Amino acid sequence: MSKKSFFYRNSLSIALIVLMLSCLAGQFFTGWTTLNKELAEEGSPQLSLATYIHSGHFIQATFENWESEFLQMMLYILLTVSLRQKGSSESKSLEGEEEVDKEPEAHPKAPWPVKKGGIWLSLYKHSLSIAFAILFILSFGMHFYGSMKDFNEEQKAKNEPQTTAVEYISESRFWFESFQNWQSEFLAVASIVILSIWLREKGSPESKPVDMAHDETP
Repeated sequence: MSKKSFFYRNSLSIALIVLMLSCLAGQFFTGWTTLNKELAEEGSPQLSLATYIHSGHFIQATFENWESEFLQMMLYILLTVSLRQKGSSESKSLEGEEEVDKEPEAHPKAPWPVKKGGIWLSLYKHSLSIAFAILFILSFGMHFYGSMKDFNEEQKAKNEPQTTAVEYISESRFWFESFQNWQSEFLAVASIVILSIWLREKGSPESKPVDMAHDETP
């Protein structure tokens, strides 16, 4: 790829989006197949692809994972503002002020909220964590909706009473789905923070230089 091409300049985000969409498609078709196998075993009518896409089974599984990812990123961004880990490539230096800590200054190429100042600048200074917080809340709501819908679809198949949102919010099933994902996300973040103290990956911005001492913080 030419270094001036669109794909070279945006290759990281393009690759990640393609991988995400490929895995989402894989989840969709395998989830559809799995649910239809269960329905066939129960003697219930199977679902078409068009019906499955708005089923509780698919909505719950999708947003359950998105919710934990956005929570992880939001808290990681906020925690790295003030917390440190000696020797980790994911931590700010233990001493001194860094470029990201300096107050923004308006200049010709600065984003418009910096030039505008006031409330716009105040919001923009925290816009990354705010964006992830909004995405987390939306995903949490969709996970709750999908999980409750899936539960009620199961209840209906068994000819048992369905539940309301007020009742389902205290259901252990919903919180089990959330906590099992949240803990794995925090484990993944803790792993890169700690392992990057001693391990290296040449060429990756997530790693310290190969020859940097273990106890040095970039």
